[in-house]
Amino acid sequence: MKNHTPSSMNNILILGAGELGNAVIREMAKMAASHADTHITVMLRPSPTAAVNPEKKKTIDALQALGVSVLSGDVVADSVDALAAQFNGFDTIVSCVGFSAGAGTQLKLAQAALACGVKRFVPWQFGVDYDTIGKGSPQNLFDEQLDVRALLRAQSSTEWLIISTGMFTSFLFEPSFGVVDLAASVVHALGSWDTAVTVTTPEDIGYLTARILFAQPVLKNQVVFVAGDTLTYAELADTIDAQLGRRVERVSLSTAQLDADLQGAPNDQMKKYRAVFAAGKGVAWEKSETFNARQKIEVTTVKDWIENNLATAAAPVIADA
Repeated sequence: MKNHTPSSMNNILILGAGELGNAVIREMAKMAASHADTHITVMLRPSPTAAVNPEKKKTIDALQALGVSVLSGDVVADSVDALAAQFNGFDTIVSCVGFSAGAGTQLKLAQAALACGVKRFVPWQFGVDYDTIGKGSPQNLFDEQLDVRALLRAQSSTEWLIISTGMFTSFLFEPSFGVVDLAASVVHALGSWDTAVTVTTPEDIGYLTARILFAQPVLKNQVVFVAGDTLTYAELADTIDAQLGRRVERVSLSTAQLDADLQGAPNDQMKKYRAVFAAGKGVAWEKSETFNARQKIEVTTVKDWIENNLATAAAPVIADA
């Protein structure tokens, strides 16, 4: 494992190496390769040594192949002061640690970043437009995201960037989310068929994040919107029909129905998400107004994602009833 030796003018720390973190790491490493004063470090949770943990060794080897250093730290267990000490010396911190880290983690990371005096902080807000949704939504985890924004906006020492991406494109097709059920050949509309949703793939988020962080003139103290696609649930069903050669059944789930489902199981995370997305507030924005559209950057649409991931799921066309 490489030692953490902050020295460059653009010394960047990325927190987390999950699905999103790995995409961000790859693209940031590519950008760093063409910027001599830039170095990338990733903070990973401590674990048994690589000698007894092949997966850990594989991860470290892959990072080192990219020229990325590794810093050991636990964003869940460590205190604000301990994290601030770890963060000290970095110019930019990008958090790819999501909700799975538990309540309170997002705010703790922001507090640690400010405490260490980092020049620029990118919190994990790779999701919906929390400002528009506001506090008190069915998904209580979103309230903490607003607390992070308030904390960042209340100070002027650290520059910040928030990158809003919508949900991961693949999440639309996650059976537990309950929108697309290919096995049953059903698409559910959350709220109504005219309700829209913005989605972006992790790979595109990684690429766009790198482009945003290295943009000139420098982007700072703002929310930057990106989108792989923005479409209604009716358009989603039409796209599946066209791309997979099957006619899906269409079932609309009203906001009242989804709210009632949540009341019956108030701790069910998926029911919370369904209720938020059914409301249609802060979960979609015009693709034409995004960073990637303005920069003319090609991204993966839902149609592209289906072609790349679901080609084998095509089934015979279902005749009209």
